Amino acid sequence: MRAIVKIPKILLLIFSLSILLTACQPPPSGEPAGWKSPYLYWQLKKSELIRPVEIPVQGVKPRQIQDTWGGARSEGRKHEGTDIFAQRGTPVVSATQGIVRKIGTNNLGGKVIWITGPNLSQHYYAHLEDYAEHIQEGDWVEAGEIIAYVGNTGNAKNTPPHLHYGIYLSGEGATNPYPYLKVEELE
Repeated sequence: MRAIVKIPKILLLIFSLSILLTACQPPPSGEPAGWKSPYLYWQLKKSELIRPVEIPVQGVKPRQIQDTWGGARSEGRKHEGTDIFAQRGTPVVSATQGIVRKIGTNNLGGKVIWITGPNLSQHYYAHLEDYAEHIQEGDWVEAGEIIAYVGNTGNAKNTPPHLHYGIYLSGEGATNPYPYLKVEELE
């Protein structure tokens, strides 16, 4: 009799685990990660940041991007990113899948967005004209999802509109994003 009772319990356990695991799939892009966040962060930590990432400005081709890493900046700073020039208001897209960690402003970047991506890399989008209406902190985004629009806020107010794109690798800090963006184009 006990063996008969154990079989339904085992089936119930297997059924419950399968529902739980399928429920941990990422939500649709632009939707809150909600209670799935810990699992999604764990999945991101296990995934590798693969080159090339999506070019984060819609319509820009790899040949249009220049390596601006390390260039001299005000107050003796060095440039820690790649500037991608485009018309004001051009859509900025997420370069990777991930979770929107922060939306806000700072003195250098103006309007900015931080996204935690594969291998817990941090992707920094700065000088934004505005944020996409539907994007909020805690949202899951897929590569290519519109998150903002090109501008020249922050310390870029006297420059042509562009996106400052930065990558910060876990345990390493800022790294040159240019090699992650640049691939040989097939002509």
